[in-house]
Amino acid sequence: MLNLIVPVYNEAANFPGLVGEVERHVPPPFAVHAVYDFDADTTVPVARGLAATRPWLRLVRNRYAGAVGALRTGFEVVGTGPALVVMADLSDDLSCVPELLDLYHAGYRVVCPSRYCPGGRQVGGPPLKKALSRLAGVSLHLLVGFPTRDATNNFRLYDAALVNRLGVESTGGFELALELTAKAFRRGVLIAEVPTTWRDRVAGESRFNLRKWLPRYAYWYAHALLAGLERRLGLHPAGGRSPRPT
Repeated sequence: MLNLIVPVYNEAANFPGLVGEVERHVPPPFAVHAVYDFDADTTVPVARGLAATRPWLRLVRNRYAGAVGALRTGFEVVGTGPALVVMADLSDDLSCVPELLDLYHAGYRVVCPSRYCPGGRQVGGPPLKKALSRLAGVSLHLLVGFPTRDATNNFRLYDAALVNRLGVESTGGFELALELTAKAFRRGVLIAEVPTTWRDRVAGESRFNLRKWLPRYAYWYAHALLAGLERRLGLHPAGGRSPRPT
């Protein structure tokens, strides 16, 4: 069964729309785990109301703190099987979920919806953040064959057991996607990418802090770069390829 992990932070305005998108695009059976930090979060009463008629919708209290803690909590709760990280702000296009699942069942253990591969798009968002994100993913792909051109998109399907084995070292926030994919790449895990359209949020407030998190992204960028160089020297097993032409 597919498990969706949704970190939430005062997303009352967006959460009903997200539930509608899940019901429209995600093939059953599935479960949605909305991970929240504190009881006063505006998402909580909205999610509880929706869960009253949707047994697949589950509220989970964050065992740690912040965005990375919410994702870590979600993977621990799910345990095994396909786990899809989805943002609550309606930025992610869930219409590609059936394709993600097909690739998972074909053996890929990290499947990356990509804004920067052929067919992908990014609509809105701060120009500097967009430019740095594209530069990171495309440069890694060109320099060392990193199997996705979108290294930083957190909308991503993982094998939950794999994530729990890899462990989480990130302490800041959404650099976790780059960390987990870089670690999987280093170990020769099969990784795929599919095109997606990302849209900037229209309601609520983003907690993304470029100045604070940029050094943490740089650390995992260097990790991915080194992993690619080691693989080219034959120091790590082959794998981690994309099924799409480069």
